[in-house]
Amino acid sequence: MRLAFMGTPDFAVPVLAEILAAGHEVAAVWSQPPRKAGRGMAEQPSPVHRFAGEHGIPVFTPASLKGEAEQAAFAALDLDVAVVVAYGLLLPKPVLDAPRLGCLNLHASLLPRWRGAAPIQRAIMAGDRETGVMVMQMEEGLDTGPVLLAERVGIAPRETAGSLHDRLSQIGASLMVRALAALSRGGLEPTPQPGTGVTYAKKIDKAEARIDWSRPASELDCIIRGLTPFPGAYFEAGEGKEKTRIKVLRARPVAKNDKPGTILEAGEHIVVACGEGALEIAELQRAGKSPMRARDFLRGFPLAAGEVLA
Repeated sequence: MRLAFMGTPDFAVPVLAEILAAGHEVAAVWSQPPRKAGRGMAEQPSPVHRFAGEHGIPVFTPASLKGEAEQAAFAALDLDVAVVVAYGLLLPKPVLDAPRLGCLNLHASLLPRWRGAAPIQRAIMAGDRETGVMVMQMEEGLDTGPVLLAERVGIAPRETAGSLHDRLSQIGASLMVRALAALSRGGLEPTPQPGTGVTYAKKIDKAEARIDWSRPASELDCIIRGLTPFPGAYFEAGEGKEKTRIKVLRARPVAKNDKPGTILEAGEHIVVACGEGALEIAELQRAGKSPMRARDFLRGFPLAAGEVLA
């Protein structure tokens, strides 16, 4: 089929790769505009933009699709379908209606749970034991369209957002290719989403990343795994006004209790009391430094048992 691909981050790249491998004609790619990044703050194309460029596919990076010129350019491609994966821009109705068979979206949750921007992170942060990927027919609402294909995926006990992201990306790529094959022969049956069980995966706010030791250790464990590798859950420690921000990369709940924030052990692991139970921290990272095991971290940044973290 002749299609347009609309996506931006790493998550979307395997989907585009599988679509090309399946022999579909990708007429053009839409992605978010290049962003300034790195030490020199030079503009960097998105992962999807880079991949498309390497494969000789025309790439468009408008800041919005609301303009008539952008919509006319899209419609002029005479598409069978558009595939949308974590694009990051809302598609206005003229864009949604332009392809002959509409627009298909790959979403990383079991809709209607976790509609919105951060479904992978929110699922882990909430302690969900299962998630999935779904291909849906797009409409004007936020992730409200009928589901065409779905695959359920278990969330492992020590799963991080990073590892789940990579698994769902690969599973989703296969699912989308299957959906396109079924669509081409008229074999997809849309199923409306349930009206109950709707939750929203709002974008991660930086304030959420700071560890609140008054919360139960089991909740903090989910939050830390849900924010790993990005943006990373952190606490601050050190003397004086300039505290050092320290990310927690690996930890697990243990059955120990004391005043929340109290360091109970500082050796092979760093154990910190929480509102209920404690966290045994195995790996940490200071800004600008490499990840380190707890015992190695303590050699360069002393934390002592009895110290209370804010």
